[in-house]
Amino acid sequence: MTASRTARSAGFNVTAMALAVLFLFPLVWSGWSSVKGQPGSAQASGYGIGNYRYLTHYGEGVVTYLVNSTAVTAMTVLGTLLVSALGGYGFARFTFPGRNLLFLATLAILMVPYATILIPLYVLLDRLGLQNSLVGLSLVFIMFQLPFALFMMRNSFEAVPRELEEAALVDGCSTFTALRRVLLRAVRPGLVTVALFAFLASWNDFFAPLILISDASKFTMPVAVYSMQQRSFGAIDYGALEAGVVVMAIPCLLLQRHYVRGFMTGALRG
Repeated sequence: MTASRTARSAGFNVTAMALAVLFLFPLVWSGWSSVKGQPGSAQASGYGIGNYRYLTHYGEGVVTYLVNSTAVTAMTVLGTLLVSALGGYGFARFTFPGRNLLFLATLAILMVPYATILIPLYVLLDRLGLQNSLVGLSLVFIMFQLPFALFMMRNSFEAVPRELEEAALVDGCSTFTALRRVLLRAVRPGLVTVALFAFLASWNDFFAPLILISDASKFTMPVAVYSMQQRSFGAIDYGALEAGVVVMAIPCLLLQRHYVRGFMTGALRG
């Protein structure tokens, strides 16, 4: 029995290590390639930060692209939290005609292929005066995050005992005050999960900014990194490209532990 358990434990550890190597290898390769000398790149030989220097001054400057990505991500996260918290509370606590139908219609957004509605959204944003705008781009991201976010927040609010809310109402709180002071604290794990998913989706998305943003000064980091491929005679500066990948990956790596923790918490609450 002990030998069998040891064999299973060893097999599990070997499999886990193999998977870790498999997933870590691309990150390690990108980091190594970003400082390794390559012909035709800013770091032509040896090892150094020449590629990062080139990235700093590329196009409008990496700071501009980072600010754009940060602004879009911040608006997406805040907007998603606001809409999903209010919507999730409404779906969980209030009964109104067509509630389930409206909720299913929101979830049905997941069934629509992402790329098929970007052109209609482009036309809609143009009529609203939000085309080629970071605000318009963040609204598109919020829309695509709504199905998961509403599902998560409705389940989170339903897991909170109604007695907690009723006690706050008896103490003189209004519905909105009870939501703000009591219930939002109780569903904090769900809020963290929604915020992390919204952050990762908006920070890493490439296709929507490529279609909806045409001004180079408003490019987000994924589009800016991709544009590095458009050099003379089709040459690609792989060193600068890998440096851009590393810069983009840093926030995701910093939030990785919180992402996994929030995902597991959300799964347990769901």
